[in-house]
Amino acid sequence: MAPARGAGLVYAGGWLSWPGGRARAACGRHGVVADKCEGDGASPAGIFPLVRAYYRADRIAPPACGLAVTALRPQDGWVDDPADPRYNKYVTLPYPARHEALWRDDGLYDLVVVVGYNTDPAVPGRGSAIFLHVAAPDFAPTAGCIAIARDALSRLMALLGPGSTITIRP
Repeated sequence: MAPARGAGLVYAGGWLSWPGGRARAACGRHGVVADKCEGDGASPAGIFPLVRAYYRADRIAPPACGLAVTALRPQDGWVDDPADPRYNKYVTLPYPARHEALWRDDGLYDLVVVVGYNTDPAVPGRGSAIFLHVAAPDFAPTAGCIAIARDALSRLMALLGPGSTITIRP
């Protein structure tokens, strides 16, 4: 029996689990921390909403998901410059402030879920662009996101919807 949409995910000790499932996962290269700062390479500890999803329409079909889902475009970005008023927000590129491109060649953002960390409101310097996304083939640590295998993330998407959360702990 599949869990209802909105069920919580839990990252701990190299695994992401949810009611009825579990997958190997990578976190930030400096582990999970309670006091996250921009650029520290750590994943933030806490419970956060899962906000929306993006996918690469040129590589995969739209995922079945109860969250808002948008096809990525080459001009999609996310601001990681604490001095910019759009810090930790989606932007259209080109953009003058430091940002992360969401259209990536490596496949890590072929499917990506926005984690509602430091978003309401965004506090400059507390960390940005925290996502649940596709893991590197070797499960290398991330810059602060949580990452799982693409096939596992594809299956998990159908379980996500309003009220979905991720708990991140060491």
